[in-house]
Amino acid sequence: MLMPKRVKRRKQQRGRMTGKATRGNIIAYGEYGLVATEPSWITSNQIEAARVAMTRYIKRGGQVWVDIFPHKPVTKKPAETRMGSGKGSPEYWVAVVKPGRVLFEMAGVPEATAREALRLAANKLPIKCKFMKKESVEDGGGEE
Repeated sequence: MLMPKRVKRRKQQRGRMTGKATRGNIIAYGEYGLVATEPSWITSNQIEAARVAMTRYIKRGGQVWVDIFPHKPVTKKPAETRMGSGKGSPEYWVAVVKPGRVLFEMAGVPEATAREALRLAANKLPIKCKFMKKESVEDGGGEE
């Protein structure tokens, strides 16, 4: 699973997911991309499941880029523990995703193959996503 190698502070506050993505909202590496249309936390397990689904579908052709990384620790207190006595220990890691954020990119495959592979990946994620081509992002098409 994806997680930071080392971190300064192991516990973080939850924060808020208001607004649209200002960074990571263009297709930088590939020809096709999967773009988030809702805000959410995406866990490292979900990222890995989506990546595996895509790479399995395109078999050995093409290239895949994962554009999100789970930097945020989510803590959890043990079951049947009384209230108080501090914050729980980190359980898993999440990537904070806002609308407009490019999650995955793909190149070197036909559009139909890329569309299906990214659809399979989107089914593994807890949010609605849309397929996007590089040209449509650069000229502002498809963006609200």
